[in-house]
Amino acid sequence: MTKATLNKSGIATVAGDVTIYSYAIGTREYMETAVEYLAVGVGIPANSCTEKPPEPKPGFAICRTANLVEWEYVADHRGETVYSNETGESVIVSLPGDYPDGTTTLAPATPYDKWNGSEWVTDTEAQHAGSVEAAEQQQAALLAEAQTTISLWQTELQLGIISDEDKTSLIAWMKYIKAVQAVDSSKAPDISWPDKPE
Repeated sequence: MTKATLNKSGIATVAGDVTIYSYAIGTREYMETAVEYLAVGVGIPANSCTEKPPEPKPGFAICRTANLVEWEYVADHRGETVYSNETGESVIVSLPGDYPDGTTTLAPATPYDKWNGSEWVTDTEAQHAGSVEAAEQQQAALLAEAQTTISLWQTELQLGIISDEDKTSLIAWMKYIKAVQAVDSSKAPDISWPDKPE
């Protein structure tokens, strides 16, 4: 195998084979090693160089420097989960380099946590308001279900054709409805919902 001779610009002055090391366009991360045949006057392919990259190192990607003159180790957190300091939403790191700006590796404990610059702090007022809203929705859903359950019995009662068994069930469900209505949603999340009748 004839080895190519390259000038300072990476153009072959003597035809032959050359080992090249290619890197990704955006991240400049080392991709692969290949042997290329270069004719006289032909340069090495774009996004490649003839300098061998260093040995892999755990936790780092091997990338060309911004000026493309040498290799460097760049922190590699790809696949890790970080959290937005603004919204608390999780983000999977997809590029080599430091963690994305405006993120932290600390997960918020609740949907109501706010980032204070060094840790998550729960906004207890917003958390309570969210719990109250959820309790009000739960209360409305339980009452709607109960009303659906007793509607036929109420009609039978008005027509005087209700059976004793259905009348007993209607009374039990009416007591349940009153108990659900009596629940104070402002005490959420410390709420104990009444049991549905059998």
